[in-house]
Amino acid sequence: MRVLIAEDERMLADSIAEGLRAEALAVDVVYDGDAALERLGVNDYDVLVLDRDLPVVHGDDVCRAVVEAGAFVRVLMLTAAADVPARVQGLSLGADDYLVKPFAFEELVARVHALGRRSRPADPPLLERAGIRLDPARREVYRDGRYVPLARKEFGVLAELLRADGAVVSAEELLEKVWDEHIDPFTNTVRVTMMKLRRKLGDPPVIETVPGAGYRIR
Repeated sequence: MRVLIAEDERMLADSIAEGLRAEALAVDVVYDGDAALERLGVNDYDVLVLDRDLPVVHGDDVCRAVVEAGAFVRVLMLTAAADVPARVQGLSLGADDYLVKPFAFEELVARVHALGRRSRPADPPLLERAGIRLDPARREVYRDGRYVPLARKEFGVLAELLRADGAVVSAEELLEKVWDEHIDPFTNTVRVTMMKLRRKLGDPPVIETVPGAGYRIR
């Protein structure tokens, strides 16, 4: 899942980003509405965590632009206004959910995950292929009944390969879906992560490299 955080309180924005990355999400951060619109025009996001009172371009205008563009991104609006009329107004702009500051981080994470599930077709309860069973909810992986402990990015890469259901997934797609925009597009991170993932999954190998195209699990 890829998330954009648009929040002008930098410490809060960076703290949210750090916490969501610990949940194995790819997270980008901006601090004003103009930058949010720029990123939304370039990248495909599953969830936008949007502070309503953004500088340069107001959060309300960002939300309107998202709705008018017909984007699939789900909007979680953050605001210090706790009164009912303010919440109703935010939702009427097209926001999918509303969270009042200050909030419990665990609640924000739960809401982001819930919105992310709505932004694309729901995963089955388990992703299974070639003797591999991945449980997205519990973040557990088994191969032929053997538990396989994976790091966050390894888990994310394996989940994307299983979602592809045998189709080839390019390194560029994996960078976009599992990492964030700060990753160097010419990095060998995908190759290194794939090497570690293959080693942990063990023999016989199940991840196939398709030269010039990417990776797949048959």
